[in-house]
Amino acid sequence: MTAVRVSPSWLALRERADAAARAVSLVDQLRRELTADRPLLVYDLACGTGSMLRWLAPQLPGPQHWICYDVDPDLLTIAALDADRRASDGSAVSVEVRNRDVTRLERDECEGAALITTSALLDLLTADELDRIVGSCVGARCPALLTLSVTGRVELWPPHPLDAAVGAAFNAHQQRTVGGRRLLGPQAADAVVDAFGEAGHEVLLRATPWRLDTGTRELTTGWFTGWLTAACEQDPALIAQTRDYAQQRLGDAEAGRLRVLVHHRDVLAWPAAPAAPAHGVR
Repeated sequence: MTAVRVSPSWLALRERADAAARAVSLVDQLRRELTADRPLLVYDLACGTGSMLRWLAPQLPGPQHWICYDVDPDLLTIAALDADRRASDGSAVSVEVRNRDVTRLERDECEGAALITTSALLDLLTADELDRIVGSCVGARCPALLTLSVTGRVELWPPHPLDAAVGAAFNAHQQRTVGGRRLLGPQAADAVVDAFGEAGHEVLLRATPWRLDTGTRELTTGWFTGWLTAACEQDPALIAQTRDYAQQRLGDAEAGRLRVLVHHRDVLAWPAAPAAPAHGVR
């Protein structure tokens, strides 16, 4: 996988919106599927600065040990800094970091994990890379919580005639071929559900949109800038067509007038229980 450089400032800016969007109902189900007779060993794939750890660890019992993987050593340095981490029962949460490309994990590398997590990763993968991630989860025979995969659907208010063209170009950019890799983009959430289903796992899916409004002006501005930039990179004709559009939208974002729903999906998958043997059959 070609490393996608993500700045710590962008991850910090989006962390609150990520936390608000993730599906708490999946965490409720996850608690029921976790093995209760041992400490939780959690593998966090493409962890960034550790936002999943900060969000999820306090919702699960302890003690917990998190192994956080990322290809960017600078982000891992930040992820390792948090000092006083606590589980929901007050138990300690420890962490170690590993500088690694998660698409190159061996199938048995997460052996012993009680849980595997990732966030905002799947749409950056190819079909083969996603299958490798799923294979690692299946090989570990534990639940997997995979959050915030984009769906390709974005809604903006007030609406503008150019929204649809920009959205279509952005989605095409998300599914582009780069460095010989054909990215899944908005297809990733459906692909991971199918992959876990074929592996015999139970799967739950939840809608988890970002809700951007007057309280998220800086994030709204940053998101819109990146959204439009990617669209224009994919379709350069949009550069001239969207000059006034960009000025209007950025002005609305900075003034708190622009509202946006950026749709995502969260997925929880876990090994299906063996079928009960039939009784009374002769």
